[in-house]
Amino acid sequence: MHAGGTPSWVIRENASRSVLLALYLREVLAIASPVELPRLRDVGAIGDRLEIDQHDLLERQWRAWWAMTVEPEAHPSAVPLELVDAYGTDVALPVSEAEILAAAIVPHAEAARAWAEWAHQGYRTASAARRGDSYRAYAGTIAEHEREVGRRAHSFELNVEVVPFTQPGVWWIGAMTVAVTDSLRSDASAFDDAIHPIIAELA
Repeated sequence: MHAGGTPSWVIRENASRSVLLALYLREVLAIASPVELPRLRDVGAIGDRLEIDQHDLLERQWRAWWAMTVEPEAHPSAVPLELVDAYGTDVALPVSEAEILAAAIVPHAEAARAWAEWAHQGYRTASAARRGDSYRAYAGTIAEHEREVGRRAHSFELNVEVVPFTQPGVWWIGAMTVAVTDSLRSDASAFDDAIHPIIAELA
């Protein structure tokens, strides 16, 4: 998207299956981090937790996978990746230093993939109902920011992941990626107010 001529801005909005899968597995595996992120609606821990040392290692491996999932170009794996068979082509983990995570997520594959598909389709349905509102939401906020600061917006890129969190808000989950609650995204006025500080930080 362009704010007219140069500079330009690019905003990509989605509910990526890879991000949704990682967040679902965060819930069912009782992973606390990132502590600032709220929990998903109607999803909770399943099964027994690992011993504390193993669980700490599971959390570290999940955090590394989360960073690669959110912004793979900024967080490339130091070792080759391999697909986790139970997830088809949806999940690829490092061939080393991810063994505990790989073992822990396999029993949840069917439910995780079904939930991620359900959440993704829910986003697509809501997005289609907004009919072009996505451009208006961001372009309007950028125009308002430009009026406030008295200059053109700087060029920037932003990824927006729409997620069914339990509480409304916007959270940074990467250097140029935020997660926004689906209910907030559906409220045009509230979303404008919430995304404005993000745009101001970038533009």
